[in-house]
Amino acid sequence: MTDVSMESAAPRGTLTTVDARTKKRNAAEKRFRAYGLTAIVIGLFFLVVLAVSIIRSGLPAFTQTVVEVEFTLTQEQFDEAESQLLKTKAYENIFIAALQSQLEQRGLNVAFDAAAIERLLGKTGGTIREYFRANPDRIGTPVSFELAASSRVDGYFKGRVTRDSVVDSRFLMVTDLDLVDALYDAGIIKSAFNWNFITGADTGVDNPGGAGIGVAVIGSFFMMLVVLVLSLPIGVAASIYLEEFAPKNWFTDLIEVNISNLAAVPSIVFGILGLAVFIQFMHLPQSAPLVGGLVLTLMTLPTIIISTRASLKAVPPSIREAALGVGASKMQTVFHHVLPLAAPGILTGTIIGLAQALGETAPLLLIGMVGYIARAYPEGVVSGFIDPNSAMPAQIYTWAARADAGFYEKAWGGIIILLLFLLTMNLIAIILRRRFERRW
Repeated sequence: MTDVSMESAAPRGTLTTVDARTKKRNAAEKRFRAYGLTAIVIGLFFLVVLAVSIIRSGLPAFTQTVVEVEFTLTQEQFDEAESQLLKTKAYENIFIAALQSQLEQRGLNVAFDAAAIERLLGKTGGTIREYFRANPDRIGTPVSFELAASSRVDGYFKGRVTRDSVVDSRFLMVTDLDLVDALYDAGIIKSAFNWNFITGADTGVDNPGGAGIGVAVIGSFFMMLVVLVLSLPIGVAASIYLEEFAPKNWFTDLIEVNISNLAAVPSIVFGILGLAVFIQFMHLPQSAPLVGGLVLTLMTLPTIIISTRASLKAVPPSIREAALGVGASKMQTVFHHVLPLAAPGILTGTIIGLAQALGETAPLLLIGMVGYIARAYPEGVVSGFIDPNSAMPAQIYTWAARADAGFYEKAWGGIIILLLFLLTMNLIAIILRRRFERRW
């Protein structure tokens, strides 16, 4: 080879210089990194917007406007009220007199009647009577009553209701707002944390201020117990058989394809299946957490099976070969070596499947849990499974479908509680994964 040919075959660049092609590849890599970073920033931006919207709309549900009035009920007043035919009316008059006295002590003179108090606070007489009948030792001593204001009064302080938007009705009069302002100036009406929203029950369409999600939380709890008890052992057992023991033929291939297809089936289809099988054929109670748990188990099983099989596949084949090489049987290899190593992934997939089932509404819509008004806690464990109840997503859907703006506020608050449950379940999944994770 001549010197001329050797010179022409020499590379265009060296290790210390960058040629045009390398510059082009580096520029393309930088653009790809910029695209990826931009996508992450856009995703985080919309996530922050969503979180801010939920928190801003849902936080008012955790506060409630209350009227705090302190007065002393004498024994004579108690005996006189109990001797009358309209007992709650008598107690209401005592409450109104005490409220007027407190306003006069603060230099405020506002005229109001029992009808105005009923529009602002509801039936106060029954609450006061029940308290003193249950606590007769408090007669003759100062007692402070903290009574929840009506939904429209609560909306007045939260900005949902204004003087310009108020139309005189049996729920609220424009003149009632003068009394509300006077109570606020006197420090009698104030905002307090609404524990009833967390622990209370649904109140129907007439009382959005007293509605709570506590009973629906219990319904979701019993429903998730059914899903956990059924889906975890069935899903893990099916995954172990298909991955470790089943022969590879057309039948198992057909099963695997159908499992993958079931994971993509819309959730409302499982609701139709549950309605036909569990309610119409098996005659199980409608709107019961047991039926809801069975329907969600069918929906969750494909997710658990797919995630469990992926965890089993992730275990290195050398683990199986080493166990078999020292004389372990196939079952001993799977349960003593493969399954413990796959446990973190199995637990993570199971909790993610449960979290997905917790937020489903469409299947519950068809088995009647959306239409049921959960007004009371179950009386025991058995009744918690078989008695009609609601669930958190069903309760949120019900509130969002009602006309009163107070229920819409409660729906956003219920979303916050539901998200807290989902975050807790994901945190448990991370902790369990770290706890059972093994290195090889």
